[in-house]
Amino acid sequence: MSVKILVSGANGFIGKNLTSYLEGRGHVIIRVDLKVGDCVGDIADANFVMETLARKEFDSLVHLAAMADIRACIDDPYSCYRINTFGTLNMLELAIRKQVRRFIYSSSANVYGVPAKVPVEETANFNPRTPYDHSKALSEIMIRSYGKHKALPFVILRSWKLFGEHDAPTTAVSRFVNACLKGQPMKLYNAGSDTTDPYHIENYCHAVELCLEREEAVGEAFNVGTGNEVSVRQLAELIRKLANSDCELIDMPPRTTEEAQPMRSYPSIEKIRRTLGYEPIVPLEEGLRRVIKYHTLTGCGSRC
Repeated sequence: MSVKILVSGANGFIGKNLTSYLEGRGHVIIRVDLKVGDCVGDIADANFVMETLARKEFDSLVHLAAMADIRACIDDPYSCYRINTFGTLNMLELAIRKQVRRFIYSSSANVYGVPAKVPVEETANFNPRTPYDHSKALSEIMIRSYGKHKALPFVILRSWKLFGEHDAPTTAVSRFVNACLKGQPMKLYNAGSDTTDPYHIENYCHAVELCLEREEAVGEAFNVGTGNEVSVRQLAELIRKLANSDCELIDMPPRTTEEAQPMRSYPSIEKIRRTLGYEPIVPLEEGLRRVIKYHTLTGCGSRC
């Protein structure tokens, strides 16, 4: 069934991949972004949202737009909360006014902080560390309020470490791939001791599609990933192997004081499996090979 979907943050990493994926499955997309899109504007600007976007016709809303740079959010928490929290509030109000059949919110595993136990289940307590993490947690609270008080049919997706085509050059996978292709050292913050669940963006797109289609998704929050634990060092070593590189691995201190404590974090994906029938469709090595090929062909060294 074809659905008309408004996607905020459509020109970002996730947005570029998701809009292409959904269009490939016959859906109609309205791209919203700060600089490039069908509708160009700031989601934190209520006039833009309630006037310009409210004039558009759409069935569902996927809210991706956010200030996602951790360091920038620490340096400028006001902008972080203005965009990530008040921007979400505007999008919630838009969704109610347009009576959408689905509001899908791109949250983050960061809301859990350093988890008390792994794998992390959706019932785990929130323990956000940085302003970015707090902005996601606050947005989730507002979304649940709109679900309870305005009957908003929402779904929350808490993602682990996404990678893929069009990713920013500053993310771990992009940095590692570019270092291998250029014969430069691979810098491992926290000496690569943190663990996560890195997975290719197509798996996330698949999860969003299931949330759009399945009524069982409404009112739920789901972890998204593969359910596998991989250290940053293991990830770097795997990329080095797949790229046939002998570049050096260099241990670095943590990026921020908030991230000084090594984090071991990977998700349980049993809930999304059980409820929506989700299964990862792109394995880790295949996803990394795709990204290495993409960087090789495009020569990505700036934002791709």
